[in-house]
Amino acid sequence: MFNNLIESKAKRQRSAGGMLWSLVIHTVIITGAVYGTLKAGQQIEKVQQEKVEFVKMEKKEPPPPKPKAPPPPDVTAAPPPPKGFQVLTAPIKIPDVLPKIDLSKSVTNAADFSGKGVAGGIAKGVVGGTAPVNEGNTFFAFQVEKQVEMASGNQAPHYPDILRSANVEGEVIAQFVVDTNGRADMSTFKVLKSTHDLFTAAVKNALRDYRFYPAEIGGRKVKQLVQQPFQFSLNH
Repeated sequence: MFNNLIESKAKRQRSAGGMLWSLVIHTVIITGAVYGTLKAGQQIEKVQQEKVEFVKMEKKEPPPPKPKAPPPPDVTAAPPPPKGFQVLTAPIKIPDVLPKIDLSKSVTNAADFSGKGVAGGIAKGVVGGTAPVNEGNTFFAFQVEKQVEMASGNQAPHYPDILRSANVEGEVIAQFVVDTNGRADMSTFKVLKSTHDLFTAAVKNALRDYRFYPAEIGGRKVKQLVQQPFQFSLNH
């Protein structure tokens, strides 16, 4: 029925002038874009071109070699300890608490306390050596070569009159140190046993004037701890 279609709006034909204006406008836009790109590249390249300055580093000279220390003088070996036994110092004041145990110390060698040889030596020492003796130490009776002896002329402690009249007998066992001058050190006086305080006072007063022959080790006088009994009997 309808062999021919009719277009509702007919297309307008572009004129030659419009096309020319369009070409000019696009040319201007493209030219501006290219110019802008070139300017931006120049700015970026300018920023990247930084001034580099070279600093000359002075080479440090190595320190002079340290002078060599002089060789040590000839060392003389200490003489070996003598063959003998160790000496224990007698405790003047017996502590009433247990001492702290030091586990860092070496284990005591029982062979060093045999009592054979020279006092102050050790079991692995050299035969014939002489052990140094510290005269400031106080020794037990079994540790000295010559024990303390009481000098002649010492008077017996005064028998307290009141105890004698009451027919009271008694005993005092005193402990004290006899120094190298043969005198009783009264600062170490201690009563181990006493039947009466008056007997103790009598012994203490008598000891102040007593004279002794001091103990000796290796021919040297040393201090010794002494335990001396004193009897108070009516028969004497």
